[in-house]
Parts: sequence; structure tokens; C-alpha cells
Amino acid sequence: MKVNRHAKIVELINKYQIETQEELAEYLNQEGFRVTQATVSRDIRDLKLTKVPIENGRQKYAVLQAEQNGLAEKYIRILIDGYVSMDLAQNILVLKTVSGMAMAVAAALDAMKYHEIVGCIAGDDTVMCAVRTVDDTIILMEKIRKIIE
Repeated sequence: MKVNRHAKIVELINKYQIETQEELAEYLNQEGFRVTQATVSRDIRDLKLTKVPIENGRQKYAVLQAEQNGLAEKYIRILIDGYVSMDLAQNILVLKTVSGMAMAVAAALDAMKYHEIVGCIAGDDTVMCAVRTVDDTIILMEKIRKIIE
């Protein structure tokens, strides 16, 4: 059943611009799969889905290509290994890193292509990310928190 559900999820996200877990759960229920939001959350994690930008600043679920997935995991590892803390100053996100890791963390953030980030500047143990808006800074912080945890 899980394999069939995963196949249906991939089919649905390729067919529709699905933005939320709840929306994905609705589509699955319409297709005859009785799922909860918690099940969908686990499936998203199992399938290693990511969100990609679409028009009007919105995002949708997508499957990472195998090559990109390996790179994404590398960047995530760099972020986790280098991260110490973060704070915001309006639309600037300041990340503190382990000494000597700031450039690697900044390069990883740039490579992850978060649409919220305009660019990053790194020192020895500090990364400053110029973010599009204050709201985007809060969204970005939450994305990073999910990776770190």
C-alpha cells in the first residue's frame, strides 16, 4: 500500500502544483487513499520531496533528481556541521558558525537556491544573508531550523 501511495504522490505532484501537506492529503483521499496529514508528512520525508519556487512567490512540492539529491545532502551536512546559531535583523539573517566554517555554510546556502535569499556574505564564523523581505527571513529561519533539528 505504501509503495502505491508513494507512486501516487509522485504522480500527483508532477501533475498539480501542490503547495501544502493538507492539499496533498486531499488529492490522495480523492484517489482512494485514506491518509492523515501525519502520514503525508512521513511520506514527504521518505520520498525526500522538496519545495521549489513557482510563480507569484509560491512554492510547490517536487522530487529532487538523484544527482541533485546527493548534492543537497552534502549541503545539508555542511549546514548542520557548521551551524551554531542564527538571528535576524529585519531582512538580514545572521548565522553564527563554527570558526572557519562560515564560507562553506554561505556557499551551501547559496547552492540550496532558497528563493528567499538574495545573497550571502561570509567571514570566519559569521554569515550574513540578504533576504528579500522580513517575512521571508522568518520563513527562511524556519526552513533552516527544520534542517538543523
